[in-house]
Amino acid sequence: MANLARAEVSDIPLIVEGLGNYIGGKWENDEAESFVVKNPANGQTLGSLPKSSRATAQRAVAAAGAAQRDWARRSAWERANVCAKLGDAIANNKEALSRLLSMEQGKPLAEAEGEVGLAAHGFHMAAEQVRYMTGEVLFGATPGRQVLSVRVPRGVYAVITPWNYPVNIPTEYIAPGIATGNTIVWSPAPSTALVAVALIRILADAGLPEGVINLVLGEGATVGDEIVSNPGTHAIGFTGSTRTGQLIAQRGAGKPMILELGGNGPFIVRRDADLAKAAEAAAIGAFSNSGQICAATGRVLAHEAIADELAERIAVIAKNHIPGDPLHQGTTMGPLNNAGVAQKVREHVEEAIAAGAQLLAGGRPLPELGSDLFYAPTVLTRVTPQMRVARDETFGPVVPVISLAGDDELLSIARDTEYGLSMTIFSQDIERAMSMAGELRAGLININEMTPWWETHQPFGGSSGTKSGIGRVGGRYALESMTDLRNISIPVPVYQS
Repeated sequence: MANLARAEVSDIPLIVEGLGNYIGGKWENDEAESFVVKNPANGQTLGSLPKSSRATAQRAVAAAGAAQRDWARRSAWERANVCAKLGDAIANNKEALSRLLSMEQGKPLAEAEGEVGLAAHGFHMAAEQVRYMTGEVLFGATPGRQVLSVRVPRGVYAVITPWNYPVNIPTEYIAPGIATGNTIVWSPAPSTALVAVALIRILADAGLPEGVINLVLGEGATVGDEIVSNPGTHAIGFTGSTRTGQLIAQRGAGKPMILELGGNGPFIVRRDADLAKAAEAAAIGAFSNSGQICAATGRVLAHEAIADELAERIAVIAKNHIPGDPLHQGTTMGPLNNAGVAQKVREHVEEAIAAGAQLLAGGRPLPELGSDLFYAPTVLTRVTPQMRVARDETFGPVVPVISLAGDDELLSIARDTEYGLSMTIFSQDIERAMSMAGELRAGLININEMTPWWETHQPFGGSSGTKSGIGRVGGRYALESMTDLRNISIPVPVYQS
């Protein structure tokens, strides 16, 4: 039997001993295999969890299906009350859940607290907005009939979430999903599965109805593939890499999907920009969560007259960061989460330098801090648009600066990308910035703000024709995305005047 949170680490703040999968309102921990969860800051084992089989995932789908009809029959106000209670429970456990999140994911404690706060808000927001969700009365050409257009739940949702925001991103699907009458089968990323168990325990203890949310732990190729392709799931919510999203789209073909995928957002800086504000925004967008943000500062495209000064300003900010144990006071940047992303960051930086890029800050791992996953915040200049660090999603604390001749070239290079998630334009000429925004293809375009700036009640997702996904999360847009429109025609008396 795999046991979670064994005695190797005595200060895990939530007691989740012996817990694992949560199916039909019951905890299970009896899989034949298990996997280990480690602290990326020091390599310590935090615990082991069950590596679930397809059969377990199938039972979770069946449990969600069995619960869905009754859950959908409850009034929107009753479901809203449940969501509000779940949001309260997360808020009441914020300190303990944030500590565990920081230990397992690697982000500084202050960032973890912000994420948990957003998750609590997500349940409260879904509770408020579903109460006032509306349909329409449609006028038809047929006498004696009236048509009602109403929103109904899709059914059972397969939800697969990543490790970079393992508390809030699941909430972006789960909260609006259950508020609108769906039930959920959730497969979290293995490297942050411990905090997923802790989150579900909080929700279960707060009165989550049986079968409404089902947690299945394990590998994406097994658990994720099963819940996506299983005929018992009716829709899919996924946040993660473009490659995995494309596989999910194939395996779940025919089902409604929200796919929030990769990004490599250009950060455009015109000659007239406020360089101090631009440098700060670029740095925050690149170094928060160690750069592990899909909407992070992907590449800075700067007018040649100000590119060097801007790069130097960002480098000063990078050098002032304090990497270290995310639980230590004063730490401003934790480790990368896993070996795969650490290797990609090293490769992108090393290849760029070998091809002629100039290193202004960072550019190396920091194993002396306790783990090979620490990487110094990095700024590169003399970067060309063809370098991999400028074209691919690095997903680490790296700012590549590209010097370009003017607006036409800035726009041309910004448009030369497969991604369309988030972009930024810095300029004091707002009319010109708005005009440039109209020439770009992205779901989120910020003017004089960092690329990941977004408020959770607003729509968020990739642009059509790009590899950044389909559909929208955020506020009422998620509620609408996770429901079907159903037309119901009814006979009505024809009154004579």
